[in-house]
Amino acid sequence: MSRIALLEPPYADEAGALLARMMPGDVPPIGLFRMFARNLPMAGAMHGWGRYELGRQLTLTMRDREIAINRTCVLCGCEYEWGVHMMTFAERVGLTREQAASLVHGGPADDCWTSERERLLILAVDALHERSDIDDALWTQLVSVFDELQLLDLLLLCGWYHAVSFAARATRVPHEPGAPRFADFLPITTETNR
Repeated sequence: MSRIALLEPPYADEAGALLARMMPGDVPPIGLFRMFARNLPMAGAMHGWGRYELGRQLTLTMRDREIAINRTCVLCGCEYEWGVHMMTFAERVGLTREQAASLVHGGPADDCWTSERERLLILAVDALHERSDIDDALWTQLVSVFDELQLLDLLLLCGWYHAVSFAARATRVPHEPGAPRFADFLPITTETNR
């Protein structure tokens, strides 16, 4: 049960309008958004940034974005937000079952990551989570693959999903119906180059 009550329908006009803008089409609002909407000024401000992070103006590819978000959520222990993204975007961006399991239980050296770009992306997310920094050697590798705009987007994307993960975990937002759990993706059993 959520530590902060989620808004339930019927929603007040202002909350209902905001929740409708936060979700695509006629999809009912997820629990996290229904909790955020208890504080309308905060939720409204977050909506603008969230639209950027998930929108077409983000300079990272949708696949890059989802790898970074999913890894960040896993490292933060946020099964809720990871599950929402896996349920909504994993198939769309072509994440294999092995790659999903690697994001939960493995790392960039796992055999399922054949793209240097994606290995570097995971290394960057891991470094940001573990040290809140990227050392010079990794930065040099990153700038050979990502441009400055993409790197800025990556840094803020990881920070944004740390904040989202903190909020979802600390408030105990209940899992969305049908969303996968970490345990649904068993650790990789193939040999890796770790």
